[in-house]
Amino acid sequence: MLGKNKPSSPTTAFGISLREFRKKAGFTQEELAFEAGIERNYVSLIELGRNQPSISVVFKLASALNIKPSKLIMATEKQVLE
Repeated sequence: MLGKNKPSSPTTAFGISLREFRKKAGFTQEELAFEAGIERNYVSLIELGRNQPSISVVFKLASALNIKPSKLIMATEKQVLE
């Protein structure tokens, strides 16, 4: 996060973290949505910080990205607190 503004909310930070993990995995929003069993526009709204996913959606996204849900949460926490 060097040189960037700190996210204003955990919702925004989660979206940023999700986008970073999605891009590292080489997924488009559509591909991630398909793998997670959710709508593509919902992935977009989460990444933009406009929607806040339920815990079950966090687990679906993490599974599709082949990471633990806690990794998504820890990345979000790091952005908000540092």
